[in-house]
Amino acid sequence: MKKLELFEAAEYAADNPVLQMIHAAFTALEPVPFIEATRYNLVNDRELFAQRPEITALLQAETEKVLPITMFDGAVVKTGAYPSIDDLSTITDLDFVPADTGGGCCGGGAGECNCH
Repeated sequence: MKKLELFEAAEYAADNPVLQMIHAAFTALEPVPFIEATRYNLVNDRELFAQRPEITALLQAETEKVLPITMFDGAVVKTGAYPSIDDLSTITDLDFVPADTGGGCCGGGAGECNCH
């Protein structure tokens, strides 16, 4: 199984359109059987951040400005900004498309990631 991880500075802010898109994309990935997508934030998951040497090294070198950190299969693929829909499509090899009513979703084929 592939693993997509997002390490964030703070908790989800409902009024931020970028975070709404990220939330929708990660929600759309929940039924995908071959990708595990997880978000962590520094406030609630501080121990997990500390247990990950690659995350600790980035935070020590660049402080919190390096957040958010996107990882895929253990490799850092983006730092300092949230992944866009295009980034997520490239990273996961799925076809993410904007949803008609706010947020975002994945428009994969049957058995992949379907829009909600």
